[in-house]
Amino acid sequence: MKAILLTQTGAPDVLQLADIPEPAIATPSQIKVQLKAAGVNPIDTKLRQRGLFYENALPAVLGCDGAGVVVETGAAVSKFKLGDKVWFCHGGLGQEPGNYAEFNVLDERWAAPMPKSLSFEQAAAGPLVLITAWGALYDRARLQAAHTVLIHAGAGGVGHVAIQLAKLQGARVITTVGSEEKAALARRYGADETVNYRSFDFVQAVNELTDYRGAEVVLDTVGPEVFERSIECTAHFGTLITLLDCGKPSFKEARMRNLRIGFELMLTPMLRKLDKARDLHVDMLNQCGRWIDEGRLKVHVSEVLPLAEAAKAHALIEAGHMSGKAVLKIG
Repeated sequence: MKAILLTQTGAPDVLQLADIPEPAIATPSQIKVQLKAAGVNPIDTKLRQRGLFYENALPAVLGCDGAGVVVETGAAVSKFKLGDKVWFCHGGLGQEPGNYAEFNVLDERWAAPMPKSLSFEQAAAGPLVLITAWGALYDRARLQAAHTVLIHAGAGGVGHVAIQLAKLQGARVITTVGSEEKAALARRYGADETVNYRSFDFVQAVNELTDYRGAEVVLDTVGPEVFERSIECTAHFGTLITLLDCGKPSFKEARMRNLRIGFELMLTPMLRKLDKARDLHVDMLNQCGRWIDEGRLKVHVSEVLPLAEAAKAHALIEAGHMSGKAVLKIG
């Protein structure tokens, strides 16, 4: 089968189209999926640059997000049948093959029925960002309808779905963006206020928008500097969640504000083989799928590229100007 193979770390051009053997079902509970699309996420670019989570993992196929059609089932499979459309977040971290390929095999437990209203490309863009945003806002931050939430990079992959999940909970949403175009996209997905961080100090802007109370929940999707500065516009007794390594910030003001600090790494259940947590991830996809089919939740795909152009997709993400998600179309 055709796949994008990573044989060494480096720049995007280390990703090469190759012919590799098709995966085969190895246990009775597995399904074989003919992939129609694969989502491209920032974690893919980091693994390509720095190496995978496991030793001696190369050569490897990247890509956690996939969508496709079930073409073979193990003897014990009961959840799916041939021809079913599925979406999932599985593989691509260095131990099990990812989805930049024509086929993948996974346990039926980790796949969910694809929303009926989505194309394969739209479905492949969703799992990782939906699970991440859900975990950060609903589980870590315990977001409530009365809360104001600040979501950094609201036009990004996680950001634009986080806005929608926050609005589904009834919260007020402030988001940071880098351009008027991105501000318009964030507002389209439900943001109540947008702050262009290139033109305004986001800490001052958020404090002004909240009558200097600060936001009860802050979601950092950017990195250490934004995380540390966000402490100054998080409400007393509020919650600050980051998706990234927060560096070595000073927590003096966070302590004074009695903040709850949290981390969201949705890959942990895969990396640590926490099956009950992965079950919850599938539950999240099922609920998000219902909201999508009801028209209450959308996934924004800004770039669809053929599988052979995976390197270009990585370059677009690393350039930092893209809104929403990039997807590889397969076949």
